[in-house]
Amino acid sequence: MTTFVLHKSDSRGVADHGWLQSRHTFSFAGYHDPSRMHFGVLRVLNDDVVIGGMGFGRHPHDNMEIISIPLEGDLEHQDSMGNTAVIRHGDIQVMSAGTGIFHSEKNKNRDQPVKFLQIWIFPNERNVPPRYDQITLAPEDRHNRLQQVLSPKPEDEGVWIHQDAWFHLGRFEKGCTTEYSLKKEGNGVYAFMISGSAMIAGQQVDSRDGLGLWDIQSLSLGALSDMEVLLMEVPMELG
Repeated sequence: MTTFVLHKSDSRGVADHGWLQSRHTFSFAGYHDPSRMHFGVLRVLNDDVVIGGMGFGRHPHDNMEIISIPLEGDLEHQDSMGNTAVIRHGDIQVMSAGTGIFHSEKNKNRDQPVKFLQIWIFPNERNVPPRYDQITLAPEDRHNRLQQVLSPKPEDEGVWIHQDAWFHLGRFEKGCTTEYSLKKEGNGVYAFMISGSAMIAGQQVDSRDGLGLWDIQSLSLGALSDMEVLLMEVPMELG
């Protein structure tokens, strides 16, 4: 029997820093809920909006796989490895913090906000050399289908991380259906509805809701409206 947890959008933690509006699916910073610490190795899922010209100052990370997915606007990145880059909608950014890295992120533009998802994954290998990568994918390649944007293998489509995880983005018209088969036994799937509504494994998931599923081999997805979804397949066991 499928086991699931549904996190409605209005149940998320809220952080209002003026320049930053953030919604935390899992415990983060000032938001702490013992029942919402992580989903398997998925540790952080933040839905961030940064006003024009503002951003996160230089700060450290270690032993975490950090993925940023821009939804609107331009996000500028700088890090201690010498990387300076701008990521936009259609781009996927990954940073393996490993033994330690400093970085900063800010809104490249002063006249519009930047909206992005920031995701942290516990790695399956600690103290690896820090690594940065970003790629641009064609949004049309996820029209009425699931487009792989992340995997454990450098040679696969999308970016890669130090974990047996696979991410897919899909943008579906109302009435379209698809199936997703898990890549690895024992993994679960966390679905984050970016926009619209869908039935996923028999559960209605609306805009900015999250649905975690485990003890499954596959799941069905049916669009109740035009919608966009991020599916994150991750190991359920830590360590």
